[in-house]
Amino acid sequence: MASFDRAIPPGGEGRITLTVRTKGYHGVHGWSAKVITNDPRTHEALLSIKAFVQVPIYMKPYYVRLYGREDVTATRSIEIEARLDKPLTLKPGQCNLEGKVTYAIEEIDKGRRFKVSFTSIRGIAGSYRGFLNLETNYEEKPIVTIRINGQFLKAKTSQP
Repeated sequence: MASFDRAIPPGGEGRITLTVRTKGYHGVHGWSAKVITNDPRTHEALLSIKAFVQVPIYMKPYYVRLYGREDVTATRSIEIEARLDKPLTLKPGQCNLEGKVTYAIEEIDKGRRFKVSFTSIRGIAGSYRGFLNLETNYEEKPIVTIRINGQFLKAKTSQP
């Protein structure tokens, strides 16, 4: 999003304000914007910013993808890490994939690192999309949403 002074007199100054939305980013990132002018000497200028985006809770990966055949279970895990100086607590919230996946939350490093494992339930063919919300004690990030995708093929039956 940008706002700027539309008219600047020759030799004058103007302001350009750029807003960067950092949701979904963490770590070092850069953004840039091209400014086009009617100045005969400088038709374009490039504004750039480089920043380190700090997040209260780091999650890797951001989503879980389970796939395979319906007669085999698939398991995938994600790690959640506290990035603030206070201990993190996670509590299961809403999950819209009951009956399709199970999950377990394991505390790896007390109040700092967690492992959330998802396992498909055998015998369910087809595709599904859903989520698990985890409630936290961080007011900066009260809910962590884990996206879950699954795709399971029908098991092949052998014929005599």
